[in-house]
Amino acid sequence: MLALLVLAVLGYGAAMLYLASRQARVVSRSARTLGAARPSFPFEQLDIPRADGARQFAWLMPEPAATADAPWVLFLHGHPATIAAQLNIAHYGELRKLGASVMAPEYRGFGGLDGVATEATLAADARAAYDYLRTIRKVPASRLVIYGWSLGSAVAVTLASEVDAAGLILEGAPSSMVDLEQQQYPFFPIRLLMRNPFDSIRRIDRVRAPILFLHSPEDAVIPISEARRLFDAARGDKTFVEVRGGHVDATTVDTQHFYGAIRTFLAAHRLLASDNGMSDRSARK
Repeated sequence: MLALLVLAVLGYGAAMLYLASRQARVVSRSARTLGAARPSFPFEQLDIPRADGARQFAWLMPEPAATADAPWVLFLHGHPATIAAQLNIAHYGELRKLGASVMAPEYRGFGGLDGVATEATLAADARAAYDYLRTIRKVPASRLVIYGWSLGSAVAVTLASEVDAAGLILEGAPSSMVDLEQQQYPFFPIRLLMRNPFDSIRRIDRVRAPILFLHSPEDAVIPISEARRLFDAARGDKTFVEVRGGHVDATTVDTQHFYGAIRTFLAAHRLLASDNGMSDRSARK
């Protein structure tokens, strides 16, 4: 019995070490090279000036036909993609078709940039991009929309909880990465082991901007219950829209409804001209 007990303790300890190392790699398993894909429309790659001296670049994609009061979208991508992933480029193109200009910053540790990606560095990189738009491009907060996809939605919630913005769009958003992991491994103290918890549910109530949630019931990566939980914790103006296509393919499977919902959201908050022909299956509180 003593031998079995010792083996059980050793086995549990080994499992704890494995999970700790696995959690530490959740963000660091990033796409190290930028990739060859590029937008078919004009874009500019620029280095974001930073007081800390860290190198960070972004793609700037102004919409030439946009009016002076058209919105800018700060697009924060998910993991382990880069700003050059085909899915992200498709997002930029569709957002520009709506009349918005887009900025897509890269994170440290991604796309050939030096550094190790952590929750803290991703938050700092998103803030640097936001500050660039506000101080150098002179984009007023009343015309700036923060957009986060997947893990990028957690980065977006952190940013939106600290700054002023005209809107926040969350696609495939987890309420808490640490809680998701705890559900997967209920017999281990995941909160003690996870260095990057991405606990959006503890920050969402500090977001002052209107929020649009886009999520698919078919999402097998981030269950829709996660987004519903985050939606319930949010305060103020919020909209939840169900889309088809799972975690990755909603923008291509349900394109018209997906971007129709974004258009409706932006128009409702006077960021785009109103389009009475657009409707969505949204639930607002």
